[in-house]
Amino acid sequence: MATSMFFEFLLDSLPKLLDGLQVTFLLTIVAILAGFLIGVTLALGRIYGNKIISGICIGFIEVIRGTPLLVQLFIIYFGLASIGLVFSPIQAALFGLSLNSSAYQAEYLRGSIQAIPSGQMVAARTLGMTKIQSIGTIVLPQALRISIPAWSNELIYLFKYTSIAYLIQVRELTAEGQIIASRNFRYVEIYLIIALIYLIFTFIISEIVDRAEKRFHVPGLGVPKRASWLRNT
Repeated sequence: MATSMFFEFLLDSLPKLLDGLQVTFLLTIVAILAGFLIGVTLALGRIYGNKIISGICIGFIEVIRGTPLLVQLFIIYFGLASIGLVFSPIQAALFGLSLNSSAYQAEYLRGSIQAIPSGQMVAARTLGMTKIQSIGTIVLPQALRISIPAWSNELIYLFKYTSIAYLIQVRELTAEGQIIASRNFRYVEIYLIIALIYLIFTFIISEIVDRAEKRFHVPGLGVPKRASWLRNT
């Protein structure tokens, strides 16, 4: 009897949870891609930029990594609104998650770049390549492949951290579950279902990225999967 009631509750709740899951995927995909583009710029600016550019990149990375994601979202959604910069909940979440992820991705990439022997840059310059050409054709392609293990962790973190967005009224997976639970007070069941959904998709993401890691592995080069610059959670 209890089992049948649970499955009936699951079937009734699933459409709304899947709607929330779509928003979760949107937040994750946009944030990881935007964070990647910003992160590459930050990493290159920190390593190869002059003192001013490097200092700006370091300052941004340290500020973002040194403050909680929730505080960053509140500043973007509530704080900026007080000075006339108004974002919708989804816009604020995308902006905040992208900036937050970019700082961590910059550090992952920086570690990967520094894992590449400096002699490769010297050899490229000796062959007549410019600094930009050497970075773009020799250093960066290898660094991106080396950073896949750390990048996979960031993707999984982001997928789970999107749940924080419900605190600024984004109706992602956790928020939809909260709404359902508040209507029928079946908090245990709904949160178990949500946890199971996160678990299933986290496993799928891990498997996909693990396959990519093996496919693009650079022989003789690499960084530990649980590197020292990963998020402290």
